[in-house]
Amino acid sequence: MQSRPPSSAIVIGSGIVGAATAYFLARRGIAVRLIDASAPAAEATGAADGAVSVASKRPGPMMAAALKGVALYGELADAGLLAGAFKRRSTFIVAASDEECAVLEAHSAALAGAGVRVETLSGTDLRQDFRALSPQAKMAVEVHGEGHAIGYQIVHRLLTASGIVVERDMRVEGFQLEDGGRRIAGITTNRGSLTADVVVIAAGNGSAELLGFSGILTPRKGQLLVTERAPELNAAMRGAIMSGRYLLSKGSQKAGHAPPPRGLGLVIDPLVTGQFLIGGTREDFGKRETNDIDAVSRILKDAVALVPGLAGVRLLRSFAGVRTAVIDGLPLVGRIPGLENGYVATGFEGDGICLGPVTGKSIVQLICGEEPDLDLSSFEPARFAGQGASA
Repeated sequence: MQSRPPSSAIVIGSGIVGAATAYFLARRGIAVRLIDASAPAAEATGAADGAVSVASKRPGPMMAAALKGVALYGELADAGLLAGAFKRRSTFIVAASDEECAVLEAHSAALAGAGVRVETLSGTDLRQDFRALSPQAKMAVEVHGEGHAIGYQIVHRLLTASGIVVERDMRVEGFQLEDGGRRIAGITTNRGSLTADVVVIAAGNGSAELLGFSGILTPRKGQLLVTERAPELNAAMRGAIMSGRYLLSKGSQKAGHAPPPRGLGLVIDPLVTGQFLIGGTREDFGKRETNDIDAVSRILKDAVALVPGLAGVRLLRSFAGVRTAVIDGLPLVGRIPGLENGYVATGFEGDGICLGPVTGKSIVQLICGEEPDLDLSSFEPARFAGQGASA
């Protein structure tokens, strides 16, 4: 175990989790080398919906972590680091069927029980307060105190503030171990060897091979759409709209039957540019980083059904990103089993933007022998001990 704070660290991966980890290490005066097989925010972080949100999180450890994540965004924005990059707004979860209403009522109760401020709108109140919604919307729950952030902008802010330059196109080929395999002495890369007191793996899908967790970490694709600017409609949207079905696609609440095929949900987020970000899918098949007309068509059809004004707004582009999922639905955050100075933070699937900064802060607190802001007990990699390369 770490008996004292390290003087040097290597962080593998420069998405939002790796950048946040490097930032909080550097703030403590620890020398950091941040390396990436590609470039900053080149993978999931650069193709995320940007939700800084508790609204869709499952009750339990993920909801508790998201509360801490949203709070830290507010603190960093107020301190100036993320000023202008973090947009505060509510999320409205909308139900358009009796089944979705039942799911939403249960989820609203769970959110309120976790200390989240929620407000239910229905009937006349819903029509008056949210005129952009279709008449088919039966009820909505406003989740207060949420926000939106563009992943690559947050990464840029973190790197700029810390003065860290990412060492790009540096691929990790292996670990050099010492003390009977209990410590990482260094790492081998395509450009030579590096040494440091601690190593943090935050490499998204690349973490699977490094950890020997190919059966535990799996890639999951999400498709997203961006519209042209529509300032009047955008201004009429008081916050992001999330369909009740999104809770089913994500597994936040269970319904009376299986989730929709292909994990198709709906989130419509009004951006500060006047555009709309619309998504999305959660799928374990198909070409990893491509869109398909079936998914795009279904997303657009559902979006127009919920917000009819979108029918007159042109689609500018579609894109897909591949997130890292863990087989039990919880991320891996903590010390790598069997390694005294090796840590991992990965497997956030679509929640990395929300949880990235607070995870980076918590990993650094753990490394330095402090109590982490996050309760990491449910995220411990040790739950898969014996199944990875370090076993």
